[in-house]
Amino acid sequence: MSVYSSTKPKIALIIGSTRAARFADVPAQWMLKRAQARTDLDVELVDLRDFNLPFFDEVASSAWVPSQSPEAVRWQQTLARFDGFIFVVAEYNHSLTGALKNALDHAYKEWNHKPFTAIGYGGVGAARAIEHLRLIGIEMHMVSTHAAVHIGGSDFFTVFPAVGNQPIETIEKNIIPSATAALDELVWWAKATLAARAVAA
Repeated sequence: MSVYSSTKPKIALIIGSTRAARFADVPAQWMLKRAQARTDLDVELVDLRDFNLPFFDEVASSAWVPSQSPEAVRWQQTLARFDGFIFVVAEYNHSLTGALKNALDHAYKEWNHKPFTAIGYGGVGAARAIEHLRLIGIEMHMVSTHAAVHIGGSDFFTVFPAVGNQPIETIEKNIIPSATAALDELVWWAKATLAARAVAA
């Protein structure tokens, strides 16, 4: 086994909603706990609220021109520390949040050749938003896991504060299998891309 395949990947769990009334913290903390229980990755919570990213107004993508915004540079430096990502995805009007899309646009090479998975929530478990995220990820030269966690339908309405307001543990047995699969796949791809990036470097 090479040193690269035995390296423990560093994973960022990115909360993709910034609304004051967001529900994102519930699935984020649940997924964080699942990831922290594993011995094959290191995970860190990254909250978009902690970055005052301006609405994208650079001359061009940072793929071509260095960003002028100091906050964008700080965001890029943060992402560069990680080998993969877990996105917490809300669905707004059949797509991902503007805050998350803006954050994706404010970096480029820091996403390249790294894997991601997602935990989404909403009436259809953010399925459409996560599919849009996958399309954006392809353009960023990222690798999407096949598995993702979708908290939707009756599970979502059981835990959503305006309806059932039950703790997420109430539905845990329904989402643990997909969370385990998503994290297994994320680790596999993170180790594979870590090794490939090391060779390329």
